[in-house]
Amino acid sequence: MTNDIQKKLDEFQTKMARPEFWQDKEKAKKIIQEYNELKTEQQSAKEKPEFFKGDYDQNNAIMLITAGTGGVEAQDWAGMLLRMYLRFAEKKGFTVELVDKNTGQEAGVKSASISVKGPYAFGWLKSENGVHRLVRISPFDADHARHTSFALVEVIPEIKSETERELEINPEDLRIDTFRASGAGGQYVQKTESAVRITHIPTKLSVSVQTERSQLSNKETALKILKSRIFQLKLKEREKEVAGIRGELLEASWGNQIRSYVLHPYKMVKDHRTGWETSNAEKFLDGEIEEGIKQFISNKE
Repeated sequence: MTNDIQKKLDEFQTKMARPEFWQDKEKAKKIIQEYNELKTEQQSAKEKPEFFKGDYDQNNAIMLITAGTGGVEAQDWAGMLLRMYLRFAEKKGFTVELVDKNTGQEAGVKSASISVKGPYAFGWLKSENGVHRLVRISPFDADHARHTSFALVEVIPEIKSETERELEINPEDLRIDTFRASGAGGQYVQKTESAVRITHIPTKLSVSVQTERSQLSNKETALKILKSRIFQLKLKEREKEVAGIRGELLEASWGNQIRSYVLHPYKMVKDHRTGWETSNAEKFLDGEIEEGIKQFISNKE
C-alpha cells in the first residue's frame, strides 16, 4: 500500500515538472489537489495507530448531532455534546468546520453538522455513532426535578475526491432550496439567500449548509456531504458488515442508547457496548473521551 502511494506520488511529480503543466490550469489544479491528498494519506499511514484497521479510518469525518425526545432539555444536551466533540477535536489538533447549526429557542441546538479534518478523524470518532443519554437535575426546571434527555450522533467518513468522481448523481434527482442563513444581526445580517439545502429525492437524504456567505460555496459543501451520505448507503447495499462503518440509525429515545451520562444522583459515564465507565463525568464532557473511544475500538476490532 505504501509503495503504491509513493509510485503515484512520483508519477504526479513527473507530470508537475513538465514545462506544459500549467497550460491547462483546471487540470493542473486537480493534479495538485490529488497530489496533496495522497501526500496526506502517506503521512497518515506512517502515523497510523495500531488499533485502526477499518478501510475508512484514515478519512476525515462528518458528524451530525440531533436533539431527541425531551424538548429544551434535549436541545441543551445536544449542545453539550457538540461542545464535547469540539473540545476533543481541539485536543487532537483536528480542524473543525461548523457546516450547519439549528439553534434551540431557549438553549442548545436542535441539530448541528460539523466537518472534522485530520489524520484518522473518522477512526477516532466512529465510536460515537448512536444515541447518547443524559440524566441530571434540570437547570430549566423550577422544581429541580431529575430529567432524562437523548440526542442522536451520526458519524460518516468523508469520501475522497477519486471516490466522489466515481459516484455520479443525476442532477434531476436533486432538489436545491435556498434560504437566508441565520446569524448575527445588525450590519452583519444576511440579506441574501446564501444558505443551501440539497435533497436527494430517491433516498430522501437532505443536507443543509449555511456557514459561507457565498451560495456557491455552501452548495459545493452540501453536495460533498450529500455524496458521502449516499456513498454510505451504497456500502450498506454491498456490505453486510456495514455496522463497522456506521451502525443502524436508531431513534433518540429510551432503550437505544450506546452511552449514558449521569450527573445526578451520582456522576458516571458508561458505555453500554463495552461496559467501560468513568466517574469523572465533567472531564469526559470537556472532551477527554479518548480512553472510552479506545475501549470501544479495542473491543470491536
